[in-house]
Amino acid sequence: MSINPPYRADIVGSFLRPEALKRARAAHTAGEIDADALRAVEDTEIADLVRKEADNGLRVATDGEFRRSWWHFDFFGMLDGVDVVELDHGIQFQGVQTRPRGLHLSGPVGFSDTHPFLEHYRSLQALTTGTGALAKATIPAPTVLDFRLEPDHIDPNVYAGRDDIIDDLVQAYRDAVTAFYDAGCRYLQFDDTAWAYLCSDEELAKARDRGIRTDGLAERYAGLLNGVLEAKPDDMVITTHVCRGNFRSTWISSGGYEPVAEQLLGEVAYDGFFLEYDSERAGGFEPLRFLPEGDQTVVLGLITSKSGELEDVDAIKNRIDEASVFAPLEQLALSPQCGFASTEEGNVLTEGEQWAKIREVVAIADDVWR
Repeated sequence: MSINPPYRADIVGSFLRPEALKRARAAHTAGEIDADALRAVEDTEIADLVRKEADNGLRVATDGEFRRSWWHFDFFGMLDGVDVVELDHGIQFQGVQTRPRGLHLSGPVGFSDTHPFLEHYRSLQALTTGTGALAKATIPAPTVLDFRLEPDHIDPNVYAGRDDIIDDLVQAYRDAVTAFYDAGCRYLQFDDTAWAYLCSDEELAKARDRGIRTDGLAERYAGLLNGVLEAKPDDMVITTHVCRGNFRSTWISSGGYEPVAEQLLGEVAYDGFFLEYDSERAGGFEPLRFLPEGDQTVVLGLITSKSGELEDVDAIKNRIDEASVFAPLEQLALSPQCGFASTEEGNVLTEGEQWAKIREVVAIADDVWR
């Protein structure tokens, strides 16, 4: 088993919200409890989650994103110059639409050392101190902000257009990397839907409707991310999770990684890539040939988080063998395909089924990479 992250058995990050936490959040929204009372419930439930992560064989710990409503909007809305606003539509998944929220740039984009996610990380790290588990922080990638930004939601008094945002966005994320590092974080993950959407003709058409120049977009995003990753200290691991959409067990985009693999795997200086491979919508393993020989790891998301049914162990091992034809086995690892609750609503499975999935990941990884 690997001693450094990404681990042979790893996780994307989010977990189903426990009932006590759901009740507390509803009570807080209704004005029945204050922020301190909600925080106390969050603290209790996250401590319990960290224990369960260890008990189920994981060497990495996340806070399950229990302090968030969304995987991305909470972080973005706490950046300087970025507001979460109500739109006349949500994000369309297969047969269901999210709540109608979007982003608005009202000032220069920046990251402050008062960003609440830093304290969220410190609280998580305190729970893992002395346990042998490594605390991982998860935040949305900067590419997501660019890709999801709607037309007319950039204050013209701040930025003349979409392209004028990039320098500030890169600097904001460089500042975030430094701030997380100073807070003690050595394992940081950028969650990213943009790369998967670049593999979908339908999503590219929607992007053009939002005013995005899609020609050469993979190259531009690789440059943006590498500009951020230049700030990464040598003893910090930064990975990415490439997601096709994960809301109430539904999805958005289809398409294999071939259109972006050369730029993403071959050029972007991430330490690891969590890639979804739980359905035929992900295509084959051939794009893994672009992974350079060395220390970077592809974490194969072969165990679906969208249903509670356990995968056939031998079938998963066979798929790992298939992937190893295109990338060395020592540069591969295993995880669920996504988190179990990218939003607080969560996917359609039980907590018991969720933990059975985690145990299956750990058992298979122990056997394959022992």
